[in-house]
Amino acid sequence: MENKSSIPESQNTPEKGQNKRIVTVVLVLLLVAVGGALIYKFIESSELAEQNRMTQAQLDQAYNDLDSMSNELDTRILKIAQLGGEIDTLLQIKMQLEEEKKAFRKNANKRITELRGKVEGYKELLVAQDVEIARLKVLNDSLMSENTELKVEANTLNESIKDLNQSKAQLEEKVATASKLKVENVQILAISSSGKERQSPFKNRHIDHLNIRFQILENRVAPIEGKGILVKITGPDGNVIFDVASGSGTFVFEGRESFYTIKKDILFDRNSQTLTFFYNKGSDYDLGSYKLEIFTDDYKMGTASFVVK
Repeated sequence: MENKSSIPESQNTPEKGQNKRIVTVVLVLLLVAVGGALIYKFIESSELAEQNRMTQAQLDQAYNDLDSMSNELDTRILKIAQLGGEIDTLLQIKMQLEEEKKAFRKNANKRITELRGKVEGYKELLVAQDVEIARLKVLNDSLMSENTELKVEANTLNESIKDLNQSKAQLEEKVATASKLKVENVQILAISSSGKERQSPFKNRHIDHLNIRFQILENRVAPIEGKGILVKITGPDGNVIFDVASGSGTFVFEGRESFYTIKKDILFDRNSQTLTFFYNKGSDYDLGSYKLEIFTDDYKMGTASFVVK
């Protein structure tokens, strides 16, 4: 009886051990699979994080480059405007660039490559504007040089005109001076009632009237024209001998009105002329020295004197 009962126990023991091994293997395989999956997920997550980091860095760099291009474009616009260049097109490009900066963050991942291309395009645009700035500078320098030359020529011309005007004024002054008439051989004679002539000094009883004679010199520069020849006689008391009934009057000399004693109108034809004036005072002369002056127009032609004693 004891032998029968021991046989079944020996048969059941191997089956249970085999089942345990199978379960163990399955569990190990499951653990390996789960571990592998976790490791793969970890690696994938790390790679994705690195890729995202690199992508973000690229986006930031691209945006910074775009922003830098905007600032550089502002500088070029300012320089070209200062140099007088055309900036309307650049302003439109600047507005477009700013709009693209606003839209940048919305679709950044899709536009990295496109923006990179645009950045390169803007770099080429900046290079082209640098060329334009250089061209405008050369043009402005050329215009500045031409303007300087024109100013020098204008100054030279003005100096020449100034010198010419000065020479003309000097010539006119010389001509005016040269055209002034002069007298010589001035004679003052006292004519008595009997017709006898006497030279200075005179006595009142010998003076019926005065005979004033002088010669106007030839002058080929003076114009041929009518002239008023004035004789002014100033007495010892400083007063001019003046009598309207005898032909006296007034004239302006050196900006002041003055009296003349007697006047005669002539036609001066540039040739020498001898003039004679007769003057009857109608009363005795004060004793003393008398001054005689001869004028025409607004200048003095000559002087002389006589004495009554």
